[in-house]
Amino acid sequence: MALPWTLHGDGKTVGPTDVVAPGERLNWPITIGIGAQHVVAMFGATFLVPLITGFPPSTTILFSGIGTILFLLITRNKLPSYLGSSFAFIAPITAATATAGMGSALFGILAVGLLLAVVGAVVQFTGAGWIDALMPPVVSGAIVALIGFNLAPVAKNNFTEAPLTAVITLAAVILSTVLFRGILGRLSIFLGVIVGYVAAVIQGEVDFSAVADAAWVGLPPLTLPTNPFENPAVWAILPAFLPVVLVLIAENVGHIRGVAQMTDSSVNRLTGRALLADGLATVLAGFGGGSGTTTYGENIGVMAATRIYSTAAYWVAGITAVLLGLSPKIGAVISTIPAGVLGGVTTALYGLIGIIGVKIWLDNKVDFSKPVNQFTAATALIIGIADYTFSAGTLTFNGIALGTVAAIVIYHLMTWVARVRRTA
Repeated sequence: MALPWTLHGDGKTVGPTDVVAPGERLNWPITIGIGAQHVVAMFGATFLVPLITGFPPSTTILFSGIGTILFLLITRNKLPSYLGSSFAFIAPITAATATAGMGSALFGILAVGLLLAVVGAVVQFTGAGWIDALMPPVVSGAIVALIGFNLAPVAKNNFTEAPLTAVITLAAVILSTVLFRGILGRLSIFLGVIVGYVAAVIQGEVDFSAVADAAWVGLPPLTLPTNPFENPAVWAILPAFLPVVLVLIAENVGHIRGVAQMTDSSVNRLTGRALLADGLATVLAGFGGGSGTTTYGENIGVMAATRIYSTAAYWVAGITAVLLGLSPKIGAVISTIPAGVLGGVTTALYGLIGIIGVKIWLDNKVDFSKPVNQFTAATALIIGIADYTFSAGTLTFNGIALGTVAAIVIYHLMTWVARVRRTA
């Protein structure tokens, strides 16, 4: 069977103004090298999520690779993207695991994936216009921002366990972005973790005992989600997870538009397929013990730097991730990363998530002189940052859920009232 890519030029060189399109590739040694860059780009963020939430890192990496391959198949090799761990899941996973165990968190991930897949199927038939109407930039920006800022206490807790290591890690992350150019400058999180890890080893904060016992090849730990019909109490965790769907929609749509700007506007027609693929990948992860997935902006940076948008490189990245996930030894090494390193890197990372929300406002020129935009963003952010909670029977709504609902309701309610009263 013929492979779906055509060779770009001589397969060895890319001219100063050339672009390698998604349906093209360079020769296989170069393609494998580009795929390796994508693995490095996604790795720093993808393994952080399971470390923070207590999930097995190798399991998450395995399902990120499987999810990426599934994504490429569903989008017909036309949308270059890598599916890595979504940070939007950190808060609900942490809360669910603490109260009802890992199985309940996996049920929440599975539910999010199912709902996202349904949204993708609807978008495939109806278009994405209704998403823009439901979540205009002021709303989507507020939701993304409050998720990042809501996680600030988690970063602080890890930071205070080993302040010196955390400061070294944070400094390495910050300085890497300005000390290096090109790909290295875009891998500041990964480089920061390496520097912080070395500092932690020197200070005796790393325990290597589990690494020696781990096999080089084998299946990672696989865990099934809790069956809600056998244990109805897990339904109570859903309010914390469902707002994540809105974030994943915003992330995917933003990613697709970014890729379309760099390649071809026809990519926008794949929005429904992309949402469906990410939803199904998240369902698979939830069934097996991995973290929920999302399209990764880190890999857009690699494409922007290289001008190589070939989906062949993402097949290499996905297959490589699967192979890494099948090495318990690698998973054991990742699990040795101590709290101080996590505290340093997440201090920057969670803040950056919040700033991505602000960037959505700036990119879309949201007018904050309008009261409807002011109150939408202001109220949602305070609810999310302060982590307001509301309980109704066995259901508990946390700050992310309440902030998300507040952003949507306040915007549409104020807009409707202003239109009726002609005060807008």
